Amino acid sequence: MRNQPDPDRTRLDMNPAAEPPPPPQAEYVEEPVVEEGISDPDHRKRRVVRTVCTVVSAITGAFALVLAIHIVLVIGEANMANGFASFVDDFASAVSLGLRDLFTPENLKVRTFLNDGVAAIGWLVIGAVINFLVRRLALPGPRRQVRYRRVVR
Repeated sequence: MRNQPDPDRTRLDMNPAAEPPPPPQAEYVEEPVVEEGISDPDHRKRRVVRTVCTVVSAITGAFALVLAIHIVLVIGEANMANGFASFVDDFASAVSLGLRDLFTPENLKVRTFLNDGVAAIGWLVIGAVINFLVRRLALPGPRRQVRYRRVVR
């Protein structure tokens, strides 16, 4: 039984009894390389608009973040004589969009939360509107034609 060939040859045989026949040699025909791509003449403009929108989002988001940090520092009763806390307080007063005295409740925490919160939301809305306008005015409309180009080398 040991020397008889296995009728089920699904396992890998390390020492086959007969060499397999060589594969037939086909003629090699060189086919041309075909590349297809989209020709987009507005590629540079799109990249510039994307970069401008990223910068606008980063700046307005940073202003909103500073206002949020200021809210946390005031609610947490941070020492405003500290260098970081005073820097954040001065920077938050500079970017508060003139809304520091919009709401005037007696409690300082509530006043800061409302005024700086509205200013932070205002900065996020301003950033979204600027990005919308830049994309709407600088990029081509929906009727843009995309041309497909086929190159044979």
